[in-house]
Amino acid sequence: MSSAADTADPATASPRTASRPRSERPAPTGRSSLGWLFALAIAAAAFNLRPVVTSLGPLLDQVRDDLGMSPTVAGLLTAVPSLCFALFGFAAPGLARRLGPIAVVAAGMGAITAGVLARSFAGNTAVFLLLTALALAGVAVANVLIPVVIKRYFPEKVGPMIGLYSMALSAGTALAAAVTVPLTSGLGGDWRVGLGVWAALGALALLLWIPVLLTRRGSGGPSDGSAAGVRLPITRSRTAWALACFFGCQATGAYVVMGWLPKIFQDSGISEGTSGVLLAVTMVIGVPVSFVLPNLAARRGDQRLFVVVLASFGIAGYLGLAFAPAGAPWLWAVLVGLSNCAFPLVLTMIGLRARTAGGVAQLSAFAQGVGYLISIPGPILIGRLYEATGEWYLPLGFLALLLVPQILFGLRAARARHIEDEAVPAGAAAAA
Repeated sequence: MSSAADTADPATASPRTASRPRSERPAPTGRSSLGWLFALAIAAAAFNLRPVVTSLGPLLDQVRDDLGMSPTVAGLLTAVPSLCFALFGFAAPGLARRLGPIAVVAAGMGAITAGVLARSFAGNTAVFLLLTALALAGVAVANVLIPVVIKRYFPEKVGPMIGLYSMALSAGTALAAAVTVPLTSGLGGDWRVGLGVWAALGALALLLWIPVLLTRRGSGGPSDGSAAGVRLPITRSRTAWALACFFGCQATGAYVVMGWLPKIFQDSGISEGTSGVLLAVTMVIGVPVSFVLPNLAARRGDQRLFVVVLASFGIAGYLGLAFAPAGAPWLWAVLVGLSNCAFPLVLTMIGLRARTAGGVAQLSAFAQGVGYLISIPGPILIGRLYEATGEWYLPLGFLALLLVPQILFGLRAARARHIEDEAVPAGAAAAA
């Protein structure tokens, strides 16, 4: 059941009530068996949010050759995920208001399954890009709404559930990057099979979400979109802007690492095989940390300590890569991987910086949408700097320098504030 602050009509509610909703009453998760099913469904969904991207990279040369994809179009593929995450992520709260967040996440799993499977049959570049965008649309809405579902149905376990979500996401990212090539080779060497096989995991997640959806509707739970709550003028919130910029800085670093780290190691004389393992290390290190970190962060009033510590790891890792990449490559990989754990930290802060599931929905869409837009130029800029200089000093120096504004925005976002107290309509502020 939603609280009055959630269900009140903005047009009739008092300004103070409309702008500052109370914390909503926890939505019951039902029997323990259903709670475990729900948690398993969330983990399965999270596991499917990155293989769409990380399974493609190792096979990109084969895809280009088979489809006749130009180098320019192949280069644009690095920016397509962030663009889709931003555009479709902005639409997620509106869809949740109409259909309910659980229904939208379930539909997202369907889009991922259909897009990943169908693109393996694409006969040309345009169809391949279109079907990849379909899968990424499913990823985008799930990105935004899974934290909303956690806030709504697990309000007393936000930290552990965000940890489970982040850990499963990191595991899916690492697994797809590590096993796509050997899996493709074992299945005959055809890239279409190597990419299409990941649709099976999407179908499994969809099968888990269908009973959750049906059970929630049957039990009268708030799957009808009531969790959306009152619309807030979120652009008035400094905390929302700080989270968006923090998200954008960390996403820039993460996508640069996924796209360029093997090349950095290879240019220092490290073999292709070892450089691939080093990239996997940066991703695998996030699996245990992504589970533990949200729990620790959620217990504190603010998360400023974690912001500074993670950025410090990144600065040390990037400087090590710049001046002695082959000197201690495993250490640099671990440090960069720890720095990228700013992602589960920002997800945790999104869940903590709003009082209601509706507030989380709007904050998640805003922070991720704006953040992913900010991150789009990063990998392209790094490539241009490397092309212009032929060295990695300047690109890696830029990444280290980028962590300074990440710290500043993170320190602002990590303070114990709620966006409902800041995103106040002009008329309501005057009346107050």
